Formats: sequence, C-alpha cells, structure tokens
Amino acid sequence: MTPVHFAFSSAFILGLTGLAFHRTHLLSALLCLEGMMLSLFIALSLWTLQLDSTNFSASPMLLLAFSACEASAGLGLLVATARTHGSDRLQTLNLLQC
Repeated sequence: MTPVHFAFSSAFILGLTGLAFHRTHLLSALLCLEGMMLSLFIALSLWTLQLDSTNFSASPMLLLAFSACEASAGLGLLVATARTHGSDRLQTLNLLQC
C-alpha cells in the first residue's frame, strides 16, 4: 500500500470512527460524514488519474454532486431539529415521539 493510499484510507477510517463513537451533536456527525466523502472524492480522483482513462473521469464529479446533496439535506435537518427541539444534541431526539 502506497503512502497516499494509506493516508486516504486512514482519513476515511478516522471519519468512520468519529461517526461511530462521537455522536453527541448532529453537527459533529455531519462533519464526520463530510470528511469521509472528501477522502473518498480525493481517492477516487487520484484513482482515475492513475488509470489515465476517460471512462471514469465523470465518477468523481458525480460523487461530489451526491455529497453536496447529502450536505444540504443534512444542514436542512440540522436547522429543522434546532428549531423544533432547541438544540442539535442527538440524545434529545426521540424517533418514537412525534
């Protein structure tokens, strides 16, 4: 494994562990998801550059578009929960209560 692949793999794993273990606020969960998507985007971009093929050149842009949609939906949920519950703490959210 090259050092570049190790760096992006470790960045993805760090984002995943942050998402799994530090779930106190919704904003921190969204930041961990964005870190994971950023590491995937850079790794996929470098992979298409290494292959030197035009067949896969649209895939990093497609991933970036989906991550932008995910970020906007996450921020919308963050604003909605902050308005209705008063904070973005995940412990105050109850899925069984409407």
